[in-house]
Amino acid sequence: MKKLQKHTIGKNILHLFYSTALSSGLNAAALIILANYLQSYYYGMFSVALAFAMIMGYLTDAGLNSIVLREGSKKDVDLSILISSYLKVRIILLAVSFLCGFAIIHFSNSWNKEFILTSYFLIIPMVLGLTLQSIGTIFFQMIERMHYCGLIRIIASVFLVATLSAGLIFNLNHLIICTLYGLSYLAAGAFGIYKVRQYVQIQINSSFHKGLLRNIGSFSLGGLLFVILPHLGPLIIEKTLTLSEVGIFAVAYRIPQALQQIPFIIAGAYYPVLFRSFNNNQLEEHLHKNITLIKLMALAGITITVPLYAKSDAVIYLLFGEMWIAASFPLKILSLMVTLQAINIALADGLTTKGLQAYRTAIQAIAIMTGILLYIQFSNSYGIAGAAFAGAAIEGIALLGFWICNPNRWIIAKKALFPYLLFSAICICSINLFIDSYFFIGFLFHFLLLVLVIFIDKEMKNMILDVMTRVLNKWRFKETQGG
Repeated sequence: MKKLQKHTIGKNILHLFYSTALSSGLNAAALIILANYLQSYYYGMFSVALAFAMIMGYLTDAGLNSIVLREGSKKDVDLSILISSYLKVRIILLAVSFLCGFAIIHFSNSWNKEFILTSYFLIIPMVLGLTLQSIGTIFFQMIERMHYCGLIRIIASVFLVATLSAGLIFNLNHLIICTLYGLSYLAAGAFGIYKVRQYVQIQINSSFHKGLLRNIGSFSLGGLLFVILPHLGPLIIEKTLTLSEVGIFAVAYRIPQALQQIPFIIAGAYYPVLFRSFNNNQLEEHLHKNITLIKLMALAGITITVPLYAKSDAVIYLLFGEMWIAASFPLKILSLMVTLQAINIALADGLTTKGLQAYRTAIQAIAIMTGILLYIQFSNSYGIAGAAFAGAAIEGIALLGFWICNPNRWIIAKKALFPYLLFSAICICSINLFIDSYFFIGFLFHFLLLVLVIFIDKEMKNMILDVMTRVLNKWRFKETQGG
């Protein structure tokens, strides 16, 4: 067995950044291949089946990921027993997920045999792969060696692009394409389990770690709602719009959804650290790190939102061509989700890691119920643009709820939330003044504004200067050793 050695937060963020950037780029390439290969009707069908697959994939987890991180952050925990217990529960949940998921698919789409068949071809290999991937990524997140989490994602993305490209070359039908899509996840999941077994023994006959069952109900429901939320749009508007319109919405929605993975890098690196701070009764340290996380997530979200909002038509045209240009306006609206959801994750992780998961679950439930109403009403009244506005509005409602439920709400508001939301609003409002007529000046203005905000915020400035100093000292040391 290999020795468990944790990396620093900075190193973990670096590993997650390049791996997520690469995997997101490959996933975007796969998205482009798929959208250009399938007609809008079949792409809409694929998007709905994919939403079911992601939700069923979560059902195999049922909130256990956060519980494993919580239990793994405690002293003297037996990782072999913990991971073995985790695997046993996941196998049971996998069977339940398939049984319940396909029952719902048959009941809600009994009239569409083609969709049911598509769902089987996509969901079975993909959900199994997601289950295995999740076990691998949560283990390496727990021991704070994020480069393996990134490697698992990269392998899935490489297989995805390779198999979809092969499907395009050989002109395979959409059912085989869906199977190849799912098998890509399965291959990465098998690799993840292989790497975990190099660090700990996985024994099915080992004793059970009872801590996995503590507060599992709240974690399960909260996690399920978190997974449903980003897939709520295609599932609801399938009933109010045509499948072709669902396909256009899905193209617009997939871009911010893929780019959201970049802010999630930071959250993934901080999550086990926040758990460790609270479990060791370091409450001030927990609050400090949570505020830092909110700032970093907000900056990452704003950096992504601004170009998407400003040039949504150019992004759609460049990636998908003129035939999908109708997705550009929905993309402009949905780009706001990136910043809002980035901040939401930071706020919600702060609640979870200080034992307030029930509040997080309640807010997510409210967001889901409100979201269903908003998607139905706005898509019926305003079509695809209305659905996009509903998606952004849901994140705004969730943000307000997560903030209100935090006991340190006013400290967080003063030090992070209000200043960075104001900065985001200024950036969005200024786009309409500069971008259309003065493209270069507009982006230069936003870059200077970003630099100004970072240097006004002493914590951000000191963090960046500290990182630069350590990198410079490391480079000088290597130069000296080389000399």
